Amino acid sequence: MFVKSVFLNNFRNYKEKTVRFSEGLNVIAGPNATGKTNLLESVYMCGLGNSPRVSRDKDVIMWGETGAYIRLELQKKFRLHTIEMYIDSREKKRVAIDGIPISRLSQLIGTLGVVFFSPDELKLVKDAPSERRRFMDVSLCQQSSKYLFSLSRYNAVLLRRNKLLKTLPVGEDLKNALHVWDLQLAQEGARVIKARYSFARELKAFAAEKHLTLSSGREELSLEYESDVPDGEEKQIEEALLGRLFLSYDKDCALQYTTVGPHKDDIKISLSGVDVRKFGSQGQQRTAALSLKLAEISLFTDNTGEQPVLLLDDVLSELDKDRRATLLEETSLLQTIITCTEYEESAAANIIKTR
Repeated sequence: MFVKSVFLNNFRNYKEKTVRFSEGLNVIAGPNATGKTNLLESVYMCGLGNSPRVSRDKDVIMWGETGAYIRLELQKKFRLHTIEMYIDSREKKRVAIDGIPISRLSQLIGTLGVVFFSPDELKLVKDAPSERRRFMDVSLCQQSSKYLFSLSRYNAVLLRRNKLLKTLPVGEDLKNALHVWDLQLAQEGARVIKARYSFARELKAFAAEKHLTLSSGREELSLEYESDVPDGEEKQIEEALLGRLFLSYDKDCALQYTTVGPHKDDIKISLSGVDVRKFGSQGQQRTAALSLKLAEISLFTDNTGEQPVLLLDDVLSELDKDRRATLLEETSLLQTIITCTEYEESAAANIIKTR
């Protein structure tokens, strides 16, 4: 798939702007504070529904305006799609696909597949487990509507269980009420955990290959999904998770939140046997994060039959010459949209100037 064009109205610094992209490498070049990242942000929002930079939708609206509009044209393998997003400062954003309004944002996920990487994505490796869980969830939700549904159900049940732990006094009433939710939590949680174990196994092979290339064969990258519940058949995982929830009752009551389940899991990332999350240098962590993102592209393509759109925000300046060349070579067969102040690489590109 590839993005053909984006039209923006009152979005960030763009009063009205149309940008046309080519199928291969696109470079958005210009001085700082001229709206390069804003263009990437608009594409990302049409893929995942939310901004990678801010939590409030209204923050993308041009100062002094009450709403913003994005229209994106997307060419997939068999047809052309149009995604429209209306962002209003006074109400929920509205989204339409091919002119038909959607009732839930989850209906958008998977229409446009995006993989996003910026210098800030270093947190994928070095920060809290929540960043790595988010990486898995964003990737899996784009590839599988079944996973998206299970994750949404799990989070909804988890919210209700945590509310009970905060509001009901400790006793038989609480224990009985929790048991009802535990059955649902274990069922949906097992589906999430099973999918993540499979994701980590499949990603591991791709990531190891990408990292060997990026590190010129100097380091071997390995991944392992970390959970309190061992891998197995879905029913086995469900029973094990239900058992863990039962054993955590006293601790959950004391802390007033659920302490076990996929919302607490992690991915261990090792370089030549060393845990790069804790002991890797910044350069190692950056290369490992980039390897994971490139592996995500390969996995997405294998599982969906479509290549995602790669969005790279100011990444070239963070890499040495050899890694820049390797990155551009690795992504030469899919649509890549890069931002930078100046483009000095030899790879041919569609140059889009912001100033």
